[in-house]
Amino acid sequence: MYSRINTSQLFVLDQDEALAFYVDTLGLEVHTDTDLGFMRWLTVCVPGDRSRQILLERPGPPAQDEATAGQVRDLVTKGAGGGWFGLVTDDAHAAFETLKSRGVEITDEPTDKGYGVDFGIRDPFGNRIRIGQIREG
Repeated sequence: MYSRINTSQLFVLDQDEALAFYVDTLGLEVHTDTDLGFMRWLTVCVPGDRSRQILLERPGPPAQDEATAGQVRDLVTKGAGGGWFGLVTDDAHAAFETLKSRGVEITDEPTDKGYGVDFGIRDPFGNRIRIGQIREG
């Protein structure tokens, strides 16, 4: 019935700040940055994989009325927005050192988890990101 996931979404409070973090700091690339009039459609993707994108969405219309958007912004500010995703890397330790040197907030240091080595970070809005070096098989 389905062939793949195309787009996922995270709430961010400032799309320009999110763009700087996800592209300049994390190393993703812009997939789409379009003003739709009623909202800015801003997505990023892993370089070389344009089939999957993450929408960096500012809470508000058209998805929520202003009162609901305010509640969502409060939750995001507390790190309770519920957003997260995982990235795969060939070298978790090198990725960890690079992101640490760039001042990224580390939530978990690299740890062998049986399926591979992974670690956790948070974006400037509290969204959780797992980065893993996954073993084959």
